[in-house]
Amino acid sequence: MTSGTPVPPALAAWAENIVGPLRTVRDVSHPRPESQVWELTSATGRTVLKVAPTPVFYARETRAYREAAPALERGTVPHLVESDARHRALLMTAVPGRPVRSAALSPALGRALHRKAGAWLRRFHGDARDLTHRDRAEAAGEMERAVEAAEKHLELSGDLIGVPEREVVRRHAAGLVLLGPLPVGYVHGDFQERNWLHDSGSGSLAVVDLERARPHAAVLDVVRLACGPWVRRPELRTAFFEGFGRELTSAERTALRCLSALDAVGAIAWGVPHEDKELVDRGRETLARLVRGDYG
Repeated sequence: MTSGTPVPPALAAWAENIVGPLRTVRDVSHPRPESQVWELTSATGRTVLKVAPTPVFYARETRAYREAAPALERGTVPHLVESDARHRALLMTAVPGRPVRSAALSPALGRALHRKAGAWLRRFHGDARDLTHRDRAEAAGEMERAVEAAEKHLELSGDLIGVPEREVVRRHAAGLVLLGPLPVGYVHGDFQERNWLHDSGSGSLAVVDLERARPHAAVLDVVRLACGPWVRRPELRTAFFEGFGRELTSAERTALRCLSALDAVGAIAWGVPHEDKELVDRGRETLARLVRGDYG
């Protein structure tokens, strides 16, 4: 049985060569044109088949599953079964649970999940001493590219962003350039509740979608939390850092504001043409807080 968009025949044949004949295929893609993800069942159980949107994302995700994921507790991240660069395909084990949304969580459960998320992320980041010289150079380059992307996003946004908001984005982009070295790690790159899966039966938390994982300043991974659920529920931030095992340094707190401004303009530039209201609202609210001076 197949529901949603079917798996391309060549890709289905590749998957069946690994897990055997498919019994069911369910399209579980995000509502974005470039998202291609299916849940498969076969005699070997449930697996997830994903086509990475670009070769870069394919390379990042395969590296993350091969190098960073094995250090994590079993069941808290998918296991990479097989990959194929020709198709940019990854075949992974399925992890149980539903996407987390803090708005639907009780206060106690929300704190527990954010505490677990903090502990998961600290372990995923690994030890900065394990990063190669090339990794460190890549992390430094990522900050430079983030600043360059902000100006491109301002151009794309046109009159969607007002003068005060443009000024605040450029000011924070300039501030990011002036910051000295920050703690680095192997970041998830899109660490937010929609990529956390909570299994209500076991109480476990798993994290998925590693296509943006790469060496970067560790603080990047808290941007979308600081601009999202922590705004209205600061107790979730407290719980997260209890699990993370340390607070942000002074330089990281400054970087968080700067990166939040850059994330916000990117959210608006991408979200408006793609009709992603949640993303646009997050971006606009973040810029409004930065203009008012009440961020953080």
